[in-house]
Amino acid sequence: MATDMGVEESGGRTITTRIPARLDRLPWSRWHWTIVIGLGTVWILDGLEVTVVGNIASRLSEPGSGLAISSSQVTGTAAALYVAGACIGALFWGRLTDRHGRKNLFMITLAVYLAATALTSISFAPWWFFTFRFLTGFGIGGEYAAINSAIDELIPARHRGRVDLIINGSFWIGAVGGSLLSIVALNTDFLAKDVGWRLTFALGVVLGLVILLVRRNVPESPRWLLIHGREREAEEIVSSIEERVATEQGKPLPEPDGELVIHQRRGTSFVEIGRTLFRDYRRRAVLGFSLFIGQAFLYNAITFGFGAILTTFFDVPTGDTGYYFVVIAVGNFLGPLLLGKLFDTVGRRVMISSTYLLSGLLLFGTAWLFDRGALSAGTLTACWCAVLFFASAGASSAYLTVSEIFPMETRAMSIAFFYALGTAAGGISGPLLFADLTGTGKVADTVLAFQIGAGLMCAAGLVAALLAVNAERRSLEDIAAPLSATARGTAKAQA
Repeated sequence: MATDMGVEESGGRTITTRIPARLDRLPWSRWHWTIVIGLGTVWILDGLEVTVVGNIASRLSEPGSGLAISSSQVTGTAAALYVAGACIGALFWGRLTDRHGRKNLFMITLAVYLAATALTSISFAPWWFFTFRFLTGFGIGGEYAAINSAIDELIPARHRGRVDLIINGSFWIGAVGGSLLSIVALNTDFLAKDVGWRLTFALGVVLGLVILLVRRNVPESPRWLLIHGREREAEEIVSSIEERVATEQGKPLPEPDGELVIHQRRGTSFVEIGRTLFRDYRRRAVLGFSLFIGQAFLYNAITFGFGAILTTFFDVPTGDTGYYFVVIAVGNFLGPLLLGKLFDTVGRRVMISSTYLLSGLLLFGTAWLFDRGALSAGTLTACWCAVLFFASAGASSAYLTVSEIFPMETRAMSIAFFYALGTAAGGISGPLLFADLTGTGKVADTVLAFQIGAGLMCAAGLVAALLAVNAERRSLEDIAAPLSATARGTAKAQA
């Protein structure tokens, strides 16, 4: 079995390791499913909560809800605060994730997320609701950075694309649950006006506590441990994984191909992070920013105000909008599920650019049909479903892209930075802009909202066609060498 060697050099310790190659050559196993369940299922909770909030906005604004708040405050102000919290949280927790490890932070951020969600459920005034929507976002922002870093560093190279896409796409499983749950919560035959919406948040907390228990069994990233001078722990973790997988397979594992020589470090300064992203990887930085901007605006163009569009233009009862959103959410999940494998086979550049362009063009077509009055509530929902089938795969690939195309030492911070910038541009201004446009009751304003989202998505697709990195089936160290890697060693791409 491969082992690591260490030698002392001036200024620090230099080691030669095959641990990245050992992780990448592992066949898929039950252990990998543990990682997927422990880390990936939090997106289901996120989807559950975000969807519930959107669907119960009209109920919260009704007399007797226990909260004196308007529907536009829920879908506009509270939504913007949630996203603002996520952006600030991503930057705050992302920095700590690169400095103190993936596991420490993905446990803390989930705890913050759950506590804020629980406190949202007992809201008694708008300021309280707004405060804990912000703090809930603050926790989930850290999850994006810590979780995507850990997943990509633990999943074998040949499976990384599809696994990452499906995990990020699992948000929409939660959205389906949130839509169905909101139908029950809005039904006063079952629950009082001031009780139903509170129980939906409480249920999210219970599910999150289960995930927290599972997550305790997920190890720290051996790649992170190596760079931070803890190669003995990294060796113990990888040896344990190899033993479990070999036992499950019933045969010896293949020899790893490739080794890496790194000069260990304790941390990476902001100056070095900035220089890496904006000087050494300038084209990749443009790519990451474009992908996040495009998907943020497209999703806000549709999901913020979808209920208002259905009720205003098609007279769909408020309590029935959840059924329509279930259809949209299913389309969103099927995109990454069915297209994910192609990101590892056909390739990143083709699939990222095509999913962005197709979703943008389809939304332009939807806007044209809506403007002509050619759509019903059902056919509009079908159009949205088709748009989001491709858009969801593209949006998930944005997280995959910024996670794998920058060096190990900056990975969590890179995810946090591009998520924060892109989402701040599209996710803070988006709810405020699109809530106003879709809330006017004018067809032309809603058409404009669709066209803005479609245009930015197409623009991002063109950027991806020019700048996307062919990262499929390659080790992370081959795509972007660690800053601590020496000239004496590099990691080979994994077949």
